[in-house]
Amino acid sequence: MIATYYKYILNFKRPSGTSRGIMTTKETWFIILEENGKKGVGECGILRSLSIDDKPDYEHKLKWVCKNISLGSELLVKELSEYPSIQFGLEMAFKSLESESEFDLFPSKFTQGKGTIPINGLVWMGDEAFMRKQVKEKIETGFNCIKLKIGAIDFQTELDILKSIRKEFSISDIELRVDANGAFSPNEALEKLNRLSEYQLHSIEQPIKSKQFYDMAKLCEETPLPIALDEELIGVFKFEDKQELLSIIKPHYIILKPSLVGGFGGSEQWIKIAENLNIKWWITSALESNIGLNAIAQWTYTLNNTMPQGLGTGSLFTNNFMSPLTVKNGTLRYDLNKDWNFNLD
Repeated sequence: MIATYYKYILNFKRPSGTSRGIMTTKETWFIILEENGKKGVGECGILRSLSIDDKPDYEHKLKWVCKNISLGSELLVKELSEYPSIQFGLEMAFKSLESESEFDLFPSKFTQGKGTIPINGLVWMGDEAFMRKQVKEKIETGFNCIKLKIGAIDFQTELDILKSIRKEFSISDIELRVDANGAFSPNEALEKLNRLSEYQLHSIEQPIKSKQFYDMAKLCEETPLPIALDEELIGVFKFEDKQELLSIIKPHYIILKPSLVGGFGGSEQWIKIAENLNIKWWITSALESNIGLNAIAQWTYTLNNTMPQGLGTGSLFTNNFMSPLTVKNGTLRYDLNKDWNFNLD
C-alpha cells in the first residue's frame, strides 16, 4: 500500500463570520491510499484555531502516517488520539479503499438517491441586512429548520431578527436554532438565554466558552432554553473523561463534528455515552470539502437520527469538488445524475 497526502485551500464565496472572526479561506488535507489498482480518499478537515490538533507538527504527523501506513487503520487511529482530524481522514481513506466505489463508503438508500437527510439552513454572522437576507433565502428554498450564528453583532439586533421571523412564522412552521460559539460571559448568559427563550427557540449551542464545566452545568440546570454542547467536546479523548463531562454538565444535546472529535469512532463513543444519559445529539460537518461532507452524510444516514442535521455547507466554496450531493427543500440528497470530479490540481 502507498499513502500520500496533499494540502488544499478552499476559498469562500463570501467572507464568512463567526464570533471567532471572519474566514475567507479554509485549509484542508487529503490522504490518498493506493493498493492493487484501487484508490482510497480521506479528508483531514482541520479548523485552525479551533481544532485541538492545530499544532506546528501537523504536517509532520501526516508524513509519519503515510510512512507507517502498513501499521493499518486500527493501530494508526489509536496512535492519533490527539489528532482527531487525521483520525477521521484515515478512517475515511481506509473505508474508501475497501469500498466498491471510492466515494460510496456507506451504501444505503441515501447513496441510491432514494433517501434524504433533513438539515438546518445556516445563517452566517454579518450585518443586519445580510442576516435578514439569508433568513429570507433559507425560508424561500424550503428550509423548516434555520440555525443563526449569533454573538458578533449587537445582541438587541439579533433579538429583533428572531422576533421578525417569529412574527411571520410560528414554531410549527420554522424551527430556530442559535449558535453563540461561546460568545456570552457566564455572568450575562442566563439573562441572555431568558431573552432568547421568548422566541421559542429549539436550542442554543455553546452559550459560554468551553472548559467552564461548573458554570456550564449551572447554566444547563437553570436555563429556560435547551443547551447543546459543541466546542465543549473538543480535546476530550478518554471514554471516562467524556462520561464525566456529560454527567457533570448534563446538557440537553451534544453536537458531533467527526473532524473535531475523532472521526466516526470518536463520535460513536460520544453517542453511546449520551444515549445512556438520555442526552440527544445531532451531527454537523465542519467546513470540509464535498469529500469529507460526503463521508459524514453517508455515515449520518445510517444512524437513523430524524432530527435536522448540520450538513450541507459544501456550497460555501468557489473551488469545491463536484459531487452528487444536492440540497433541496431543506434536505441533503444524492443526485445520481451528477458525477464526482476530484481533482487536486
